[in-house]
Amino acid sequence: MKKIYTFSQQTKPNEWRIVNDGVMGGISNSSIQLIDNKYGQFSGHVSLENNGGFASIQLDISQPVEEKKHIVLRVKGDGKTYEFRLKGFSDQPESYVHSFNTTGEWENIKLPINQFYPQFRGRRLNLSNFNFKTIEQLSFLIANKQEEDFTLLIDWIALE
Repeated sequence: MKKIYTFSQQTKPNEWRIVNDGVMGGISNSSIQLIDNKYGQFSGHVSLENNGGFASIQLDISQPVEEKKHIVLRVKGDGKTYEFRLKGFSDQPESYVHSFNTTGEWENIKLPINQFYPQFRGRRLNLSNFNFKTIEQLSFLIANKQEEDFTLLIDWIALE
């Protein structure tokens, strides 16, 4: 397993970009902050007002996939469902998406890279699943079609 991002005392949470539904007129809000000098906390409130309904954080990264088969996330959620998203090129319009459920406990979540499917603005596309040689962007997103507060603690992200 190769860790490609770890939250630590040296982490700068402002490396992550916040992208919420305000880009479409919504009023959801979120933040990313370093907690106890060792965890990233993605938290906020998803609102359905003004055609809203999602909150996300994105990180530009240049990481070869090589022969790796899985993304592994070390997270502690709040029992809600989140999406982890990849892009093979930072300027491509579609994201490659895999949902995951959280239990409220620390857990390692293993997501097969070849099961990340293409999506644009919430619609699945008729394209191949993720098959790029490099990951140029990764993101966490919550969009459960309901108004809710959320908190996701992130320890690290790895390739396996």
